[in-house]
Amino acid sequence: MMNNLFSIFDPTSSLLDSKLNWISLLIIMMFLYYNYWLISSRFLKLMHISFYTSEMGIMFFTIMLMIFMNNFMGLFPYIFTGTSHLLITLPLALFLWLTYFMYGWVMNTYKMLAHLVPVGTPMVLMPFMVLIESISNFIRPITLSVRLMANMTAGHLLISLMSSICEKLSFNYIVIVIMLQMLLMILELAVAIIQSYVFTTLMFLYYNEMN
Repeated sequence: MMNNLFSIFDPTSSLLDSKLNWISLLIIMMFLYYNYWLISSRFLKLMHISFYTSEMGIMFFTIMLMIFMNNFMGLFPYIFTGTSHLLITLPLALFLWLTYFMYGWVMNTYKMLAHLVPVGTPMVLMPFMVLIESISNFIRPITLSVRLMANMTAGHLLISLMSSICEKLSFNYIVIVIMLQMLLMILELAVAIIQSYVFTTLMFLYYNEMN
């Protein structure tokens, strides 16, 4: 019987009992400098042309790959899901957003000021629009990190709940639950892909807005 439902998100800090707990955070290192020992395929060449030739493409592709691998590896047993914790998602979103935010205000000050007041805003509403736009800008890293964390946490909780009820069910019902879990795992894989894409796309839009 599971004592605490959220215990599945507890990281292991002991080296003797770590198992595969932190591999999801380090798996991205396996993809660095892969061209030194792997023969490039057509897919890898296409990815190189699509992302590596642009100025910021390689960075955003790396972020998307890192988030996806964290989401994907978290679906395996005994592996710590890093993206289900604000301790990881919030610093990542805050660092990227703050970098672009400071760059925008230093390099494009007038353009950043123009974003605070939409075109056609009445003079009376301008102070309120500046306040609203400022708040919406400052909560962007929070919404990015909370969205990623909430989506990854919800799916893992559902899988954990379905696993915990198998102890009290007969064999026929257990087979049904396992089939439902397989469908849920496919859904979680889709969520892992979508959330990594959404996080990277929104960050790229913020970068274009401030550039």
